[in-house]
Amino acid sequence: MKIVFTVTNELNFDQRMQRICTSLIGANHQVTLIGWQLKNAPTLTQQDFQQKRLPLFFQKGKLRYIETNIKLLWFLLFVKCDLIGAIDLDTIFPCWLVATIRGKKIVYDAHEYFTELEEIVRRPMIKKVWLAVEKFCVPKIKNGYTISNSYANLFHKNYGVNYEVIRNIALLKPIPVVEKMKRIILYQGAVSEGRGLFQLVDAMKMVDAKLIICGQGNVFEALKNFIAQKEWQHKIELKGFVAPQELFQLTPQAMVGITLFETKGLSNYYSLANRFFDYLHAGIPQLCNAYPEYVSINQQFEIATLIEKPTTELITTALNKMLDDTAFYDHLCKNCLQAREVFNWQTEQKKLLKFFERKELCG
Repeated sequence: MKIVFTVTNELNFDQRMQRICTSLIGANHQVTLIGWQLKNAPTLTQQDFQQKRLPLFFQKGKLRYIETNIKLLWFLLFVKCDLIGAIDLDTIFPCWLVATIRGKKIVYDAHEYFTELEEIVRRPMIKKVWLAVEKFCVPKIKNGYTISNSYANLFHKNYGVNYEVIRNIALLKPIPVVEKMKRIILYQGAVSEGRGLFQLVDAMKMVDAKLIICGQGNVFEALKNFIAQKEWQHKIELKGFVAPQELFQLTPQAMVGITLFETKGLSNYYSLANRFFDYLHAGIPQLCNAYPEYVSINQQFEIATLIEKPTTELITTALNKMLDDTAFYDHLCKNCLQAREVFNWQTEQKKLLKFFERKELCG
């Protein structure tokens, strides 16, 4: 099939879509991934699949999303394809509309439960708009998949659709042979609301370690200013975007990874974050929320210290135990190496390819 996927982000840093597209290329599909062309964007990394950046005049805010949807609609009307894959709710309407107009097949890939994201939940009018889009589109798209059992259950409960669960897990490959940096704590991912980053920065006052934060997002500048006001700012490095290959080398050098969310929306509570598996595959334990999906995996393989909510006090206590209790830390490390043999993209890829072999998609 000729498949077109649509995302609203920078293509170079979307490891999840790179994995999905590469797997489908390996199964002899033709794949094009469409994303944003933002100012000062790095040169597009060469991939086995086709990539297309849509140039945007508006670089942030509501107007950026409106412009994106208009340009996506126009592009999709004319691109050669058999199937359109809408990645998350912010691209779903133009994908559904074009698929309906052109008689093309459509798939919904829900990486988030979008209407329950914190940045949506705290803005009632914005949530009302996105909820209307969700209620209109999702029941009409019967073929879809998401990243956790909890999300799949929500979609079934709210819209009667039975979406597959294809988790976003790293490819199983040898861990780079690197020198472990002493007492390094690593956060990688979106520097966005609800990630517990401000509490984490405050916790570093009482933690004898260095914190490295890799990523960009809507609170990047606010976090940068917050760090600058702290007497312990020398213990924190805010790196911004880091290329996937560089992250692959950096992550195993850390001692502890961070996967924290605040519970200001069901999307966070039922999440199963990319970085959770990235740390696991690098062989490093992590500090994580005691939310359903993480609890389930941690019961199979104890790979993390779980806390109920990301308060400064709980973060401080948990990090100090992981850094100072050698026996406990070694136990978590050993379990990470066992767990990565079970949780990996090689396993999830089989489910992905089987999904796209459905008669209603490729028949």
